[in-house]
Order: sequence, then structure tokens, then C-alpha cells
Amino acid sequence: MNTQFKKGALELCVLSQLVWGDKYGYELTERISGEMSIASGTLYPILRKLKEDDYVTTYLVESESGPARKYYKLTDKGRQYQTTVKQEWNVFADAVNKLIREQEG
Repeated sequence: MNTQFKKGALELCVLSQLVWGDKYGYELTERISGEMSIASGTLYPILRKLKEDDYVTTYLVESESGPARKYYKLTDKGRQYQTTVKQEWNVFADAVNKLIREQEG
């Protein structure tokens, strides 16, 4: 998949996964990489930015099989942001799809 396509979509993918519940970084990476190819460590800068912007908070949970895991949780501000970005994405995707179909017709 084209890298430029992914850049714009990954933040929305992360936010959308967190709508369904808190997740730790590796869990997010595994879920998203199950649908598209992403390099290891790709999501951590996105998660850091989301935290800096107060869209997510973090907390640690002790693990039986290693170090504590840092979980990411959407804030109310993050939920509102996800809704807005998702709406913007759908408008954008619809416009692109319309333009692509015009070439096929």
C-alpha cells in the first residue's frame, strides 16, 4: 500500500481502535498491521502526539510476562476529535472515489 495513503489514515485508525476500548501500543500495532503493512514503531510517534494534544491518556498495567504495559485511553476530547476526523475522512474518501469512478465510466 502506498506510504502516502497510510500517513493520513493511521491517526484515524488509532483513534478508531481506541473508541472500542483501551489498548496498549503493541496491541494497536498488531491490530492495524493485520489490515495494512506498517513498520514496527510507526504508531508510537502518533500515540505520543495524541497524548500531547490531550486526545488520549495513559496508564500502566502490570504484566505477568514482562514489564508493565502502557495502555492508551481516549479522552472526551479524543472521542470528539475522532468523530470529526472520521466525518472529514468519509467526505474526502467519497470525493476521491467519485473522481476515480468518473475515469472508469
